[in-house]
Amino acid sequence: MSGELSLQQARNLHLAAQELLAPPAKAATRGALRKCITNMQLLQIDTIHVVARSPYLVLFSRLGAYPQAWLDEALAVGQLFETWAHEACFAPIADLRSHRTYNQEARSHWGLVNAQKIQKRQRQQLDKLLAHIRSNGPVKSSDFERPAGQASAWWGWKEEKRWLEALFASGELMVARREKFHRVYDLAERVAPQLLTDAAQREGATAGSDNSLVAQQFIEKAITALGVTQARWVSDYFRMKPRLKESDLDTLVEQGRVLRVAVQGWDVPAYVHADNARLLKRTLQGTLQATHTALLSPFDPVVWDRERASSLFGFDYRLECYTPEHKRVYGYFVLPILCRGELIGRLDAKAHRTEGIFEVKALHVQSGLRWTDQQIVDVARAIADFAAWHGTPQVRVARTQPAALAAKLRAALRVQQTESDPH
Repeated sequence: MSGELSLQQARNLHLAAQELLAPPAKAATRGALRKCITNMQLLQIDTIHVVARSPYLVLFSRLGAYPQAWLDEALAVGQLFETWAHEACFAPIADLRSHRTYNQEARSHWGLVNAQKIQKRQRQQLDKLLAHIRSNGPVKSSDFERPAGQASAWWGWKEEKRWLEALFASGELMVARREKFHRVYDLAERVAPQLLTDAAQREGATAGSDNSLVAQQFIEKAITALGVTQARWVSDYFRMKPRLKESDLDTLVEQGRVLRVAVQGWDVPAYVHADNARLLKRTLQGTLQATHTALLSPFDPVVWDRERASSLFGFDYRLECYTPEHKRVYGYFVLPILCRGELIGRLDAKAHRTEGIFEVKALHVQSGLRWTDQQIVDVARAIADFAAWHGTPQVRVARTQPAALAAKLRAALRVQQTESDPH
């Protein structure tokens, strides 16, 4: 397929693959939620909840308002599972064997490496914990009392929490469900009985061949999920090593499974999976137009690769919640603002659920941009919808940069409030 993509066309193709090009055409359904995760391949997990926790927020950006319990239900009934991948992630149950194979044989993620150290040093304790679960059923970390005086932060984990995580990383335990977002662990064969059948079928197979096949699957899945990508960005999606070079994709291009394209301003080729050939054709024809505005999670696939976000959107994004407060530039949990195919700013917010208030602590317009009246209306609508979904419909804007934007944004939010209030 000939033709060169403009940078905006590349953005549109990427956003279309990520279901962020246009507003959802229909009200959210459980099926749409599952399809969304399947299309992304991974849904990263994070526990920070100054606004909705990241996995729920990533889905809201794509689906619109939906009950957060739907994600919990999908895990509990076995449509999803949890795994180490890009980081800790939900993934479609159809990919269970692939992730287990790659984690056990190839992935060198810090969570897996730490778990392997514990398994070597404390195998006897792990076996006792497994025996306890086998006899007594699923457990949570909170089922084990914390020694008096110990802190509760993640770096102060009690031993049982470390053991549960080590057994989860090894695949001996899986997350059966979550209760108030806390993991409930059970034996893997009870959570996913199909693993027993898989084990029997794999007898006699070589680990190396399985791992090589899974690596190729992940490469193709990453290219598909990204819509359009440089070779060097592919590996990060599933946290694979080493980083790919153009020559690593030659075979897939020769087979017609991956298409090599050009993007204006890039000095390296870009790649589109054949499954997205129709999207590519529409992009080249100019019929793929970005119309969606949404607040994104800091852990959204669109921005989790800093280099990719910078190259595609001219948006240099760094999460600052782990940065000391006095060193933060934009705020604790800053949400990138997507507006009609561009990342035009970032918003630091907090949902005060008891008071029903959604506080915009700070909003920063992307450097070099001046928002149009239409962008202000679009962003106000996105903030109002986001706040209503949180059960915090009263939006308060503390400050903006530039400061003059605050009055216009508040006025646009008042219009949104009037339109949404039937009285």
